[in-house]
Amino acid sequence: MKKLIEILKDFLKDFWQSPFRWPVLAVVVVVFILGLLIGGSGSGGDTGRPGHDHGAEPHVEGAKQKEQIWTCSMHPQIRQPKPGKCPICGMDLIPVSTEEEEVGPRELKLSPTAIKLADIQTAPVERRFVSTIIRMVGKVEYDESRLGYITSRVPGRIDRLYVDYTGITVRKGDHLVYLYSPELISAQQELLQALKAYRKFGSGKTTVNAAREKLKLWGLPAAQIKEIEKRGKPTDHLTIYSPMSGIIIHKNAVEGMYVKTGSKIYTIADLSRVWVKMDAYESDLSWIRYGQIVEFTTEAYPGETFKGRIAFIDPVLNEKTRTVKVRVNVLNPGQKLKPEMFVRAVVHSKLSVSGKVMDPDLAGKWISPMHPEIIKDKPGNCDVCGMPLVKAEDLGYILASAREKEAPLVIPASAPLITGKRAVIYVAVPGKEGIFAGKEVVLGPRAGDYYLVKKGLQEGEQVVVNGAFKIDSDLQIQAKPSMMSPEGGAPAPGHDHGGTVHAAAKKEAKPGHTIPTAFQETIDGMADAYFAVHQALSSDNLGGAQKSAADLQKKLALVDMNLLKGNAHMIWMNLEKKIKENSQKLKKAKDIEAARVHLEVLTEPLATAIKLFGSRKTTVYRFHCPMAFDNKGAYWLQNSSETRNPYFGSSMLTCKDSVETLVQAKKEKK
Repeated sequence: MKKLIEILKDFLKDFWQSPFRWPVLAVVVVVFILGLLIGGSGSGGDTGRPGHDHGAEPHVEGAKQKEQIWTCSMHPQIRQPKPGKCPICGMDLIPVSTEEEEVGPRELKLSPTAIKLADIQTAPVERRFVSTIIRMVGKVEYDESRLGYITSRVPGRIDRLYVDYTGITVRKGDHLVYLYSPELISAQQELLQALKAYRKFGSGKTTVNAAREKLKLWGLPAAQIKEIEKRGKPTDHLTIYSPMSGIIIHKNAVEGMYVKTGSKIYTIADLSRVWVKMDAYESDLSWIRYGQIVEFTTEAYPGETFKGRIAFIDPVLNEKTRTVKVRVNVLNPGQKLKPEMFVRAVVHSKLSVSGKVMDPDLAGKWISPMHPEIIKDKPGNCDVCGMPLVKAEDLGYILASAREKEAPLVIPASAPLITGKRAVIYVAVPGKEGIFAGKEVVLGPRAGDYYLVKKGLQEGEQVVVNGAFKIDSDLQIQAKPSMMSPEGGAPAPGHDHGGTVHAAAKKEAKPGHTIPTAFQETIDGMADAYFAVHQALSSDNLGGAQKSAADLQKKLALVDMNLLKGNAHMIWMNLEKKIKENSQKLKKAKDIEAARVHLEVLTEPLATAIKLFGSRKTTVYRFHCPMAFDNKGAYWLQNSSETRNPYFGSSMLTCKDSVETLVQAKKEKK
């Protein structure tokens, strides 16, 4: 090094004494100035020249460099100012682009991997006519308008009953009763005397006609009256004939019995048409209209479907059963339908956006208000009762010409998250891949697999139909507005998730108010039962898992929801339903694979209950296995950090790709 310095000194001394020193210095200065001019022009210059700073950022006049944010691909709620490890799963953090950082207060950004693991699926909001099926049960009854009574029109004694047992089919005009009546003899004598006087004196025709009419009203046919006049002798017996065809369903007299005027002898029912009376629930009344077609089946004829139209809807609700009687008139030509048969019926109803029932067969038609089978294209009178026909629109139907304009806006029934009176929908933000935003909507009635939308969505928007609850949970963790927290304010990432009342659950509580201790203890008991289920399944023990599931149900039955108020009460009711349903399925699982499926569904609502209502006595970890259920992935909960996979058990006990602290015990808080 010293020798190199001496050589450099000698070179500079000789150069300075040289006569060419000034031209060389001038050239060096010119080259230096040109370099500055070229570099300042922004043309890029030769980055390969010696002395160029490769690490410096290009200078932008008047702009401030944006701070780089780092996040986790599996847990996008993590935001750090520098690279490192994810505090939840330990994966390397990745830089967040400027576009990824631009998300709204109700929005969530998910990576493609996270979307796949959460199984997020979307469907478009569309306008279409949707239908629902209203199911009812009931039984066949006699048509009251087709019942007839055979009565005695004169007092007398029954000497002969030609039909002496019930169930016999009779036709109109068949003889039924042979009746002795002294009064009938007197009436015949009056006719014969009046007729004799008329023939002798040529007067008294009015008296003859009156005597004949009297006998007709007593039931004697015109042929029998003529026979009496021809014979000139009264008969002491009267034959009563059937005024209609049908079945003898009641016999009220026996031979030798004395009867009075008006005494019932038989009851006849015409079964060529019957009534089917069914019970409709109070909640289904908006879907039921007069004149709708009803399809029903019976146990006697499996596979055969009968049809009829609704002819009557009872205006009074049964306060005990909370049902309304619905009557259907049904043709019964083969008399297959017999009174007292049980039936199962369905009504297919379609609603328009205005809430009126759609029926193309009735739109624009005129219908009888008493007999719905009478339907005409023009106004007129009913062929049966003579009443004026009314427009089908007056009965709640919609015009066919307006059908396309009246198509309602609908979404799949799995899209909304409903709690109390609120309904939250998550939609994919257009033009922003992987970003989902929450919206509060106003829903109409549910029609089968769809909900009608009254307000909050537009046609064509992509709504999340699977995985919405997982998106909502992530928004809660990020303290953003969600289903359970309309105004946001849930615990931020890394903060304590336990015992204080959630923002959505403490609408009527004071700030910092805690869940009642008694309620927290029951939630802790349910968590312990869940951990026992997990331990059993990770040990491939189906019997132990079912026993622990039964224990979980017992702990659930001890929960007193009256300890919660306001929205917290509504939130718990929603969670309780899911926990109860899936723990019951797990308890009755036929094999261990089915039990593992039910554990995966049970985990989500129980995790939410632990976060919102638990006491934080124990740290709870949430694990994720990417290979569960054919690589679909699934979560589970543990009260220890050592991995014990319940979905694979002994075959892959330690399989996981992430683990996070769902709830941190109080004693572990720093």
